[in-house]
Parts: sequence; C-alpha cells; structure tokens
Amino acid sequence: MRQNIIYLFVIALLSFSLLPGPTTAAPDGIPVKDTVTLLDLGARSCIPCKMMAPILEELEKEYQGKAAVIFIDVWKDSEPGKRFKIQGIPTQIFFDKTGKETFRHFGFFDKKSIKEILDKLLAEK
Repeated sequence: MRQNIIYLFVIALLSFSLLPGPTTAAPDGIPVKDTVTLLDLGARSCIPCKMMAPILEELEKEYQGKAAVIFIDVWKDSEPGKRFKIQGIPTQIFFDKTGKETFRHFGFFDKKSIKEILDKLLAEK
C-alpha cells in the first residue's frame, strides 16, 4: 500500500512538470557545439535532483574547458523536458562532441558513473 502511495505521488509530481510553464523555448546551443555535453533535466525542489546538485557543481568545475555540464529546471520551464522527451526527473543525457546523444539515465546518478561516461566520451576521437 505504501509503495502504491509513493508511485502515485511520483506520478502526480511528474504530471505537474508537464504543465505549461514559461513560453521560452529550450535553450539553443544544447548540446554545446564541438563539446562533450552532460545535460541534467530536473528541478531544484525534487529530492533526487537536490542530491545531484552538488555532484553537478563539482563536475562543472572538474570538466571546465573539457565538457559542458548543464542543469535545466523543468518545473520552471517545461519546454526543454518536451524537447528532450524526458519521462521523469532527474534525467541525465550525454552527448558526444558531434552532438549525438550517446547515453540517457533516469534518476539519481553517482559521480563515479558520470565521470566514467564523460571520460569515455572525451577519449573518443
């Protein structure tokens, strides 16, 4: 029973994220041209997203000049969620240097696993 309540709560939260938000379009330039890009689509107030925030900040500093690490709050602007066809948050999408999506993950993602993917993409010629 408790698990069903949790599922219903998550579904309700996701439904709110799909409500129309500001009319601004998803930012152009994502993925970043000629750059490995990690795009995290989440919300500042979602629990797993809050857990991801310090990891993303660290990665942004560690990969500065090598890879782009971008966070978009889809509860404030739902357009990027639609553009990237996310089904839940947080969703991390990895793009290679050519802009091709290479990997997608839903939910909390630990720093070590993210670094492995980024490093692999950076090593590709």
